[in-house]
Amino acid sequence: QVQLVESGGGLVQPGGSLRLSCAASGTIFSINTMGWYRQAPGKQRELVAAISNGGVTNYAEYVKGRFTISRDNAKNTVYLQMNSLKPGDTAVYYCNHRSPYGGDYWGTGALVTVAS
Repeated sequence: QVQLVESGGGLVQPGGSLRLSCAASGTIFSINTMGWYRQAPGKQRELVAAISNGGVTNYAEYVKGRFTISRDNAKNTVYLQMNSLKPGDTAVYYCNHRSPYGGDYWGTGALVTVAS
């Protein structure tokens, strides 16, 4: 089992920045991918960005150039730096952890609201 705890959500004005963090604990295999997904009201959950234990990243087109995903393997923590935020970025952001050795885990979500 892997437990994920997110932090850093909140209210920000358009054009502002936020940084999300997600700390993983439990039985963590060295080979894994951690990522961030988001779900806006009335919409399906969608990938925002993901990063492998080796540092390979994958971004959704709509966040390229604005968001940066990073991780600290020693702390089993993944970060999402979000810049130039838009009202359309408003959503609940979920941390995800998965490994080829098994397991697909989700955090409880962090609400990000972009409004003036």
